[in-house]
Amino acid sequence: MSARRSDWEKYLLGSVLFTALLIGGGTASGLYTDTVIEISAFISVALAFSRPTDQAIPGSVLWLPFLVLALFSLQIVPLPASLIAGLRPEALLGRPWLIDETRFISIGVGRTIECLLYVAASAAFFLAVVRLRPDQVYGMLPFFFMGVICNGLAGAIQYSLSDNISIEGLLPFTINAGLFANRNHFAALLFVSIPFVIYYGLFRGHLLSSAIGLVALLLLLLAAGSRAGVLIGLAITVISICFLSARSRTSGFGVFALFIGLSVYTIGAWTTINAKQIDPTFGRAEFARTTFDAIKENWVTGVGFGNFQKAYQMYEKEEMIFSAYVNHAHNEYLEIAFEGGVVAAVLMALYLFLLLFALAGIRRDSFQKAAFLSTAFLLVHSLVDYPLRTAALAMTFAYMNAIIFHRGNVERMQKPELLEVDHNGDKLFVPVGSSP
Repeated sequence: MSARRSDWEKYLLGSVLFTALLIGGGTASGLYTDTVIEISAFISVALAFSRPTDQAIPGSVLWLPFLVLALFSLQIVPLPASLIAGLRPEALLGRPWLIDETRFISIGVGRTIECLLYVAASAAFFLAVVRLRPDQVYGMLPFFFMGVICNGLAGAIQYSLSDNISIEGLLPFTINAGLFANRNHFAALLFVSIPFVIYYGLFRGHLLSSAIGLVALLLLLLAAGSRAGVLIGLAITVISICFLSARSRTSGFGVFALFIGLSVYTIGAWTTINAKQIDPTFGRAEFARTTFDAIKENWVTGVGFGNFQKAYQMYEKEEMIFSAYVNHAHNEYLEIAFEGGVVAAVLMALYLFLLLFALAGIRRDSFQKAAFLSTAFLLVHSLVDYPLRTAALAMTFAYMNAIIFHRGNVERMQKPELLEVDHNGDKLFVPVGSSP
């Protein structure tokens, strides 16, 4: 007989994820809530790495975070000014460091260091989860669900009181939807949880509770009023059912009933989208055009992570300047390419390649397939927004990627572990922790 294996790493890392979902919904820089999340993540990861494990981290998965962090570090190292001169406009060369002959790649070193800590915490969390046993990785899912439920309850209370209610003073940012400052990011959290809710119902035998949860998520998406969230929420529901139900034992009646519900939801989604007025002149398309023009003049080195707002103003058209300023490109890929240059673009392409390559190896694990769907749709949402700029979604993104790139088969590991024992000369196989 063997003692029950310790699960404290799961509870520690799960608590970090839950904390991030509770207080990590802000997008502004310098939030103390983000600092709390980063410190708790570093401490938890350090403790988790102090324990030995037989779960190996794939080499390609290990190198990618290190290359990303190396790019961040390069931007805050003083380099000869001659290396940077001519690679971008003179106004973006930055200030000298100690002597006139040196320059930083980043035009705002402080902001780049802040982003470095933010990304390092998420990357460390990702690697720590990859090292967990498969059953521990699955065991972190309730922490994610608890965070989603708390946000859903907060959103439901807000929408039941008023069409537009904001909460100030509770967190260092104004809460506008759920526990998020941005309703689109709240919507992103809702729709990335849909594949896991469907998985929980189809493969864990909780069809009724999952159906109730799915209806609640779709209604909250409608109430949030996010155009992208409504569309993606509908698409991810349909695709999740089709993608995951192939291995389910659920009757065809249950799947048919879900599709009937989707039809009703489509009518509500169409009404919500038509009710919104889209400005054809000042909007995301204009942000993308201006950002692309800026990339063409800074494609080699970028302007430094976290410096989009400062550098974007140089390329903004005069007729596009209003009292409300542009803080993000509303396209993660363009913004990262603008801030990190060609190297950042290559690393994004490398990650997408690894993600597609991982899909071929997870066809028989529905839990990993659900994580892939959530990740894919969050990446789609990043085409029109900046969801990963919130600590809540960044930690969620790290957790989902850890599920995808984990080498253990989570579903297979959910079966009881058998232990060989000798019972009066006969060999028996019994679950660990039970008596023969």
